[in-house]
Amino acid sequence: MRGSLAKLYQAMGFQRAVANVEDIESISKARHDRDGAASLTNDHPSALICFKGMLSSAKEKRIVVFLDYDGTLSPIVNDPACAFMSDPMRSAVREVAKRFPTAIISGRSRDKVHEFVKLDEVYYAGSHGMDIRGPPQQVKTYDSKYQTKALDKKGNEFIIFQPALEFLPAIKEMLKELEKKARGIQGAVIEDNRFCVSVHYRHVQESDYGLLHEKVQSVLGKYPHFHLTRGKKVMEIRPSIKWNKGHALEYLLDTLGFTGTDNVLPVYIGDDRTDEDAFKTYKAYAVI
Repeated sequence: MRGSLAKLYQAMGFQRAVANVEDIESISKARHDRDGAASLTNDHPSALICFKGMLSSAKEKRIVVFLDYDGTLSPIVNDPACAFMSDPMRSAVREVAKRFPTAIISGRSRDKVHEFVKLDEVYYAGSHGMDIRGPPQQVKTYDSKYQTKALDKKGNEFIIFQPALEFLPAIKEMLKELEKKARGIQGAVIEDNRFCVSVHYRHVQESDYGLLHEKVQSVLGKYPHFHLTRGKKVMEIRPSIKWNKGHALEYLLDTLGFTGTDNVLPVYIGDDRTDEDAFKTYKAYAVI
């Protein structure tokens, strides 16, 4: 286990020239203290700070790995369409997936993340967990109308789970309105992430941000069943349902057969505020 996860950490740039576990822990602790993440990791320990403890906790347990995409598997870039994954990172994720069930949970659309990652060995949850391609196991505790059986190109069966399915027509209308409203604001990028709409403002002049925010709010006001969240230089409009990355993590654990068992150790690697929903849902080791 140590080799697979260490290779993943190295590909993510956490180790740099780090030679051993003690160095991983000291560098990571310094970074968390600097970034003010101590309060979160008191309750949800960092897999980097507590690497040796994680190895000890993993004995006789099944490890399940969950990964964010942007800023975790790929760098944060100026153009969201160019957030490409490096070959060493892809190789590292492939190695991890050979040993442990592995899922990527992203705010991007599921199809878009699959295009970037190009791996069939992992499970995918797009739109902050509202569009999941998971194991071929239907779970009775989840509404069957949101679960659809499908086949990949190799004939392997999987389940598509989409708890916000009825919101799609409204999202398509909202997308058109936002694209029209933002057309006059230089640098604004509207991204269709299927079950949510992202408004990127990384290249918007500071003097224009207030106008962009006002236009986004004017569109959102017409759709009472949606709400606004924020990420790194992005506003996101999402359906107001009780579902986030934490619920997606629980759903995937259920479909993998880990319902009601202590014989599982989830490791969640993510750098965004939305990943905290997953940290809080399950007592997982977190990397932030």
